[in-house]
Formats: sequence, structure tokens, C-alpha cells
Amino acid sequence: MRHPQNAVDTGNVARGLVGYVFEGADGSQVVLWQCADGGVSPMHRHDYDEYAVVLSGTFTGTIGGKKVRMKAGDECFIPAGVPHDGKYSADYRAIDAFGGPRVKRAR
Repeated sequence: MRHPQNAVDTGNVARGLVGYVFEGADGSQVVLWQCADGGVSPMHRHDYDEYAVVLSGTFTGTIGGKKVRMKAGDECFIPAGVPHDGKYSADYRAIDAFGGPRVKRAR
């Protein structure tokens, strides 16, 4: 999964994250995220739904005005248009599924 050809261009995503993307024919994407030292995702929203499951570490943030803290095994659904932000712990890993094109591949 972590093949260099699948690497995400992290220029427009949360600081500290490294990602690997897989794309559906409809433009949807699934991304494996890793964050060795911790990072921050500023407030943003998407025009499509997002589903996330934490594999390791923690995510602490705000989704639609509500405070959340997610640990390994926790999952969440973020509907299109809902603002969200957060902080990732060291050794954070997660899988996010996006209903549209969230990231670009690094080239």
C-alpha cells in the first residue's frame, strides 16, 4: 500500500501527515495516513462525505462544532459541507474514505 507511486502530495493537506492514495473510477479516494511526530489539520470542509477510522494514535478536534477525541478503533462520518479540524498524535495512523477527490499524487 505504501508504494511511492501512491504517495500523496502533502502540500495541501494537514502538516505532519504522509499519505498513500487509492482512487475509484467515480473520483472517490481512500487514503492511508501516517503521522510520525504529530500534526495539525486546520479548519476546512469538503463538497463530499468523509469517513475515517483511526488505526493507532489519537485525533483530537472539532467536527461540526462538537469536540471529538478518537483513538485506535474509533470511526466517524463527516457529511459534505461540515467544517472540521484537529490535531494528530505522534504515531497516528488512519484510513479515510472520501466521496470525491481530496488529494493529488506526488509526482
